[in-house]
Amino acid sequence: MSSAEDVRLELLRELRSSAQLQHLWVMQAWEDEPGLHPAAGMLLSDLAKHGEARPSEVAKRRLVDLSVISRQIAQLQAAGLIDRRPAPEDGRASLISVSEKGQAELTRWRSRYLEFFGKALGGWDEQRLTELMNGLASLNADLRATLGAPDNCTAGMGK
Repeated sequence: MSSAEDVRLELLRELRSSAQLQHLWVMQAWEDEPGLHPAAGMLLSDLAKHGEARPSEVAKRRLVDLSVISRQIAQLQAAGLIDRRPAPEDGRASLISVSEKGQAELTRWRSRYLEFFGKALGGWDEQRLTELMNGLASLNADLRATLGAPDNCTAGMGK
């Protein structure tokens, strides 16, 4: 195996490890404060980032089945974290958006997440953080292009 292949394999291992560690933090935070399931929280975060949308659009963007999104929407709606209204062009369809209560919940969770990352990356300067963010953004863009995934795809962790 070439050294370039070794580096690519190690990159994949490190990315997997990073995703697993983020998932571990999310699950620990959820155990500390049960309530909204983390997957539903990621949907809420997606809605806040991309704005009002049809559930089918959200499912496509998150690369999951509509039935998964429907269950998460039901949980978010029951908790008062999203607003739902009929789509103006087709009353049978609905549009969902983050409610005021949902925005407050996101703000609270983001604060906890940033506190966690602040502790973990406290020794990193802004330039190092920006370089990593830009590198990961480029990596994700290339992965999306290779997979034929939409540019706004937000599959996986996204709090």
